[in-house]
Amino acid sequence: METATEHLSPVAANAFLDALPNKIKQALIAYSAEIEYPVEAVLEMAISGFLDPDSVSFVDCKPLSGMDIERKAS
Repeated sequence: METATEHLSPVAANAFLDALPNKIKQALIAYSAEIEYPVEAVLEMAISGFLDPDSVSFVDCKPLSGMDIERKAS
């Protein structure tokens, strides 16, 4: 029996990225590195923003809260 998760796993994020056109994949990876967030958090924010324009945005959110990943210290 599968268990539901609250966040996209790194394995699932990489599988998703591998299915995307290279240009989009590279843009997501570059943006993730630029803002120093894991790519799975960037994918979650992009999908939630597409599904709900009033959802959390890249500017005003803390997507790592509740995730087992820490943002790199600046």
